[in-house]
Amino acid sequence: MKSLPLNALQAFALAASKGGVRAAARELSVSHSAVSRHLNELERRLGVSLYERDNAAHKFSVTPQGQRLAATVLSALNDVRTAIGAISEQKSRHAVTVSTAPSFAARWLLPRLPALERAYPHLETSILVDQRLDDLRASEADFAIRMGRGTWPDVTATPFMDDLLYPVMSPEAWKRAGRPSKLVDACRQRLLHDRDPDASWLLWRQRHGPANLDARKGARFSSSDLVLRAAAQGLGLALARHRLAADDVEAGLLMRPFGQHSVAIENAYWIVTRPDRQPRPAAETFIAWLKSAAGRGNVQSRGV
Repeated sequence: MKSLPLNALQAFALAASKGGVRAAARELSVSHSAVSRHLNELERRLGVSLYERDNAAHKFSVTPQGQRLAATVLSALNDVRTAIGAISEQKSRHAVTVSTAPSFAARWLLPRLPALERAYPHLETSILVDQRLDDLRASEADFAIRMGRGTWPDVTATPFMDDLLYPVMSPEAWKRAGRPSKLVDACRQRLLHDRDPDASWLLWRQRHGPANLDARKGARFSSSDLVLRAAAQGLGLALARHRLAADDVEAGLLMRPFGQHSVAIENAYWIVTRPDRQPRPAAETFIAWLKSAAGRGNVQSRGV
């Protein structure tokens, strides 16, 4: 056991299953070169070729010996995940863990947890934040909340909430910009961009124009939370998700310079669960409460 190169075996198994070194590096959150070193080390120890790499064609091909090794390692890793999952089931029956993106956790979920606590004081709620949709079978989470289009493999995704997109800026920036109020005025503003493809200025231009709005210009931020913070600091005009920006708009930190113009996003948020297991009672209670909270803020029924 002491001589087993466990890190190298895991790296190779992931590279074989994901189709390359780069994909394995993303999965492990390590550098491309670190995975390459693991694979080279493993081949040296075994004395056989496990894969062939065509750099020109960007092709990663696993040899028959490599396929046999990868299948064995993946099977063993899945057994370990199953064992970890079985152990985690021993946690308190009132405990529930939800996985979600950092921006959604900070701007929508966390402000509503006090209401959940008042309604269900026995629940022990934990939040895991991650941009990626992890394998729920290997995660501590009972379920996940994700933004997107819901077409994820190996999970059950149930529509949770709709949303709206609309431009926002700080009141101070609005005054400095000459109090813009017409849609064409967006062309004169410094645009702030979210990396979220479903909150792109291209969507706004397609729906409302103007046709000459340069959706390429402006600063880019890695999360919706950072985009909204940048807008509140007066750095420019951001295209905001209503669900995430509503509290700041209501508090006056942000304003909507173009009134009620918006772009609707149906099924913008999803409850994601394991298809092979019914959520525990505590998780079912939490999910039911979330759906109720989402319904009270339904953007279509409120005509936001």
